[in-house]
Amino acid sequence: MNDSLLSRRQLLRAAGGLLAGAAVGGLVPAQAAEPRKLTRNTDTVRIGWGYGSLPDIAKQRGVFEKTLAAKGIKVEWIGPFPNHAPSIQAVVGGSADFGFWGSTTPALAAMLAGSPIVFNAFDIYSPRSTSIIAKKSSGINSIADLAGRKVAVNRSGLGEFLLIAALEKHRIDRDKVQFVYLNPPDAAPAFAQGRVDAWSMWSPGVDIARFSNDAKDIFNEGRDLDFLIDYSSLVTRRKFTEENSELIRAVIDAYYVEGTWQSSHSVEAEQLVQREGKYPDQVRDYLAGLKRVNQFHEADDAAFIAQFQRAADWLAERKIINSRIKVADYSIRV
Repeated sequence: MNDSLLSRRQLLRAAGGLLAGAAVGGLVPAQAAEPRKLTRNTDTVRIGWGYGSLPDIAKQRGVFEKTLAAKGIKVEWIGPFPNHAPSIQAVVGGSADFGFWGSTTPALAAMLAGSPIVFNAFDIYSPRSTSIIAKKSSGINSIADLAGRKVAVNRSGLGEFLLIAALEKHRIDRDKVQFVYLNPPDAAPAFAQGRVDAWSMWSPGVDIARFSNDAKDIFNEGRDLDFLIDYSSLVTRRKFTEENSELIRAVIDAYYVEGTWQSSHSVEAEQLVQREGKYPDQVRDYLAGLKRVNQFHEADDAAFIAQFQRAADWLAERKIINSRIKVADYSIRV
């Protein structure tokens, strides 16, 4: 199968989000020793989702909704979204209350632009699988070979920062490479049809494209990146956080339940994602073989926030986001 034959809907499925792995034992943050005063002004939560994301699995399994229903909370699923930026826009615009554990980088860009959103929780999943791929027939065998070439990336997201990090590591002037800003549903056919020479993308979209186009990794986040720059994050509006902390706490805890299930059901989890994404069994089996694991962090985890601040500073220094930002000011634990 060639990517050029994939419909936009199939590519949207592929691009929806990073498949989160498992969260068990010490991978789930301990709760505060003293209970916090929680607020609640609605009995319904509208949760964004995208194909391949943790909410995708939660939506299909049904346990998430039952967990919240036991607390008198009704779930409405909003989506699917092709990547985190439109998910954030839905939260800002009030059509969704939660994003879908998407990239922190576009969330930071939105915050700097004045969007009234905050981080409620974070996730470090491993192994990392975002990659820059090129067709084996392209003559591109290394990052140096990207000079003079077109590379598809999503603006202020994983794709863009990974390409910049790769060029920097290999001491290639970024001006020598043409950044082509495309969202995943448009980038996939552009790559398949040769309108761009390479594509910087996350799983499962990058894995589908690699398989469908006889492509290969020339830079892999988990293997080649020197330190983490981007994380998965759960975002809401600041006002919603202040008025509905009880619901936010319940949603976060329900996601921890999902992570625990995934820890011992990686094959079943990948089968669920494939059922929505409709991609080849070879891709499903590859992803299942990664056995990815989540490590969740609460928004007041000082060690994590320090690590995240370093990443945000890196992004600002390279103009991926337009200025520095104090991430602790936008990270609220409930």
